[in-house]
Amino acid sequence: MQPRGTIPSPNIWHHTATYELENRAADPDGRLWSAMRRRADWDGRVVLDLGCGTGFHLPAFASTAAKVVGVEPHAGLAKLAGRRLRTRGVADAEVLRGTAQEIPLPDASVDVVHARWAYFFGRGCEPGLAELDRVVRRGGVALVIDNDGSRSTFGGWFRRGYPHLDPPEETERFWSLRGWTLDRVDMGWRFASRADLEAVVRIEFTRELADEVLREHEGVEVDYAVNLWSKTF
Repeated sequence: MQPRGTIPSPNIWHHTATYELENRAADPDGRLWSAMRRRADWDGRVVLDLGCGTGFHLPAFASTAAKVVGVEPHAGLAKLAGRRLRTRGVADAEVLRGTAQEIPLPDASVDVVHARWAYFFGRGCEPGLAELDRVVRRGGVALVIDNDGSRSTFGGWFRRGYPHLDPPEETERFWSLRGWTLDRVDMGWRFASRADLEAVVRIEFTRELADEVLREHEGVEVDYAVNLWSKTF
């Protein structure tokens, strides 16, 4: 049984191994991580990864953080995240079941929050924003990463695949009015093989759209822009 308020993921919940390929392909030159570093210092601090999935990013944070906490509603993914921490010998880390709307942590207990393609997509995420205000210590920072549908090759695919979502300008207005700062990052995708790219495209879009974009696009790299939203509390 999922925690109350859980919003199912259309990709990692059903295609966990393929999503691992997607995580490996994302940000091959570290541009997004560099942008995150410019906005938040997590060295020696407590980091919360909200919607951590299989915990792909937890070891990177744990390499310099005092403690890392992953929160994930899906039981199977949370178990995999815990296993990742154990097999890599990551100390001072834990994975908890929970949602962005009900974070299972005490008030003012976190210094840096990281949420990547998880829950915080603009309008409708107000309950999660209230929880951030509760759990983040004063002076702490939250980082939210989402797709930039206004530009890049992937952005064009994203607009075609999810036309029902708010227009990019409306989402930007949502965050800006709430005091968040936008960094536009050309993150990129770079896959080890064409087969890996094709597999990932097929878990992100319908069969019809995946066929279309794969016919249009050659190679193993994709121009992929993201929005990094940040806020100091």
